[in-house]
Amino acid sequence: MYSAIIPGAGQVYTKKYWKVPIIYAGLITTAYYFKENHDLYDLYKTTYLNRIEGDMSDNLNFTNTNLVTLTEHYRRNREVSALLFTLTYVLNIVDASVSAHLFDYDVSEDISLHLQPIYIAKKNASGLSLSIKL
Repeated sequence: MYSAIIPGAGQVYTKKYWKVPIIYAGLITTAYYFKENHDLYDLYKTTYLNRIEGDMSDNLNFTNTNLVTLTEHYRRNREVSALLFTLTYVLNIVDASVSAHLFDYDVSEDISLHLQPIYIAKKNASGLSLSIKL
């Protein structure tokens, strides 16, 4: 719940402090690229619409076809950046939830797994014996 409200708060709660900078680096990077792609999308879209209305006062050396291509390119990049931001945020919540669930999990030294070969004389067969000690 903490990470859903404040990204990284769940990791601090479960004492996984090293994950917080990774989470914020992912969120800040994707937010930066979202804004940059949105600004370029808006610039090329506005320039194209102004040219259609007859205003040729822009200083861009692109044809109308180039402006349409650039507009579509930066729109797609903006959507990918938004998707990556959302994915980073959701992974932050999932990671904190899993860590919180396993926070009090008791890992005992008595847990062991033994695998050894065996021979069964009555059936004249060999095999493997697997034993788990909990």
